[in-house]
Amino acid sequence: MTQSVTPVRTAGWRESVESDPELLLMVPRDDVDDPELSIVIPALNEELTIGRFVDWCLKGLEQANIRGEIVIIDSSSDLTGEIALSRGARVLRAPKRGLGRAYIDALPLIRGKYVLMGDADCTYDFRELKSFMECFRNGYEYVMGSRFRGYIEPGSMPPLHQYFGTPITGWILNFLYGSRFSDIHCGMRGITSDALRKMDLQSQSWEYASEMVLKSVRMKLRTTEVPVRFLKDQKGRLSHHKRAGWFSPWHAAWINLKAMFIYGADFFLYRPGLISLFTGLLLTLPLSRGPVSIGPITFSLHWMLFGLTLCVLGLHGFYLGALARVFFDYSGETSRRRLQMFSYTRSVLVSALAMGAGGAMGAAGLKKNSPSSAEFSQGICLPPVPSRTSRRTSPNIRRISMPGRSMLWSNAAVNGLFRKSPSNAVLPGAVENAISVPTAASTGPRPRRLIARELPASCLTKGLSRQESRIRSDTLLRPDTASSTLSRSVPHAWSMVSRRPLMSAGWPPAISACAR
Repeated sequence: MTQSVTPVRTAGWRESVESDPELLLMVPRDDVDDPELSIVIPALNEELTIGRFVDWCLKGLEQANIRGEIVIIDSSSDLTGEIALSRGARVLRAPKRGLGRAYIDALPLIRGKYVLMGDADCTYDFRELKSFMECFRNGYEYVMGSRFRGYIEPGSMPPLHQYFGTPITGWILNFLYGSRFSDIHCGMRGITSDALRKMDLQSQSWEYASEMVLKSVRMKLRTTEVPVRFLKDQKGRLSHHKRAGWFSPWHAAWINLKAMFIYGADFFLYRPGLISLFTGLLLTLPLSRGPVSIGPITFSLHWMLFGLTLCVLGLHGFYLGALARVFFDYSGETSRRRLQMFSYTRSVLVSALAMGAGGAMGAAGLKKNSPSSAEFSQGICLPPVPSRTSRRTSPNIRRISMPGRSMLWSNAAVNGLFRKSPSNAVLPGAVENAISVPTAASTGPRPRRLIARELPASCLTKGLSRQESRIRSDTLLRPDTASSTLSRSVPHAWSMVSRRPLMSAGWPPAISACAR
């Protein structure tokens, strides 16, 4: 977020910002021309410390032999701005709109090649500026202060911040972005003005600290850390967290985490999406040829559906992660690499090959599961209704409802289990063994009856009409006409003793579902 600034010199020491009427820049009479370093500091009701702080900054510039300016973004209701101006600092009067917004408002007014940020409460020793300028002159673009590598005065940092909040949030940021910062919340930090403008800060409050750190990683800036001294508050001064109340540190921690998660969305989408996609393919592709057994575990239809779900979720996660990387690509390198990898012609060719491979696999599956031409030439028919002269009907088959019976026979017919033959149409021997057991109602070769208790209650009913009860199970399932001729074609029959699923004998899906 940048603003166009038209400075208007009034009374020799004031400049108004026409693009934002709420901003007013006050310039000291001994203002520095063409500074190399800009010290940019937000201040809110810091009249107890601001005079001493400006003196520290001027002393640090003198010791480091640096030509610099001091810019105070003042949103105070006390004399902070007037004191800073009298000590030789530029003062930008701005409404109270947040810590991050203060830096955004000051960005168009920064004149130095390098920018040094910090707090106006004299907790950071700005007399020690030389180490930052040495890093800038050695080619570093982002120089981060580290209290943990420097000095923390006893009592200057609450234990909750020192041992819990700062280490935990720092570890999370380093884990998400692959960085190695030791103190991401250190207020004293430096950056080149060009990098700061390219960074395009959006945070309005405390989360600006995390946004700067993570964007420095995304922009691949040359980064280093320097040790700094962190001092106690002056007597009579309360920190901003203490002024805001006990909930302020927790709120600051959350908004920093939120910034990490928003700008690091690809961490949760890109690589996890690829892992999910390839895991789903490992499950789906082998099972497209049929069930696969690995030791005691059999992977079949449900595992294939699970793999398909992983493929869909993983592919969409990969797409969103790739888009997030492009949206948050501040260097432009990721976008160029993606355009080279996924050029239009290459993408069309890969898509066409993928569609062709999928079509070929689908055609192979249909050919494998479709009846042959010889089976069609024989014809497919349903079992005829037996004559009135023979009414020996199994007591259990009479309890099967008409919908269940229709589903049973129609699915069997479609799958080619009933065929024309010189004698009455019968079930093949393997299927006959799968659904029938011997009964003692006849002599000679024992007829068989349907095990109706294997069917759920939804497939059973009572009170069937007399016409519906004419099916002769002993004729349909007569072993002397079926077992000797057709059982050889389906050798793997289902055993009632082992009670394996009907699908293992090639039973139609609808019948298997009803039988279970």
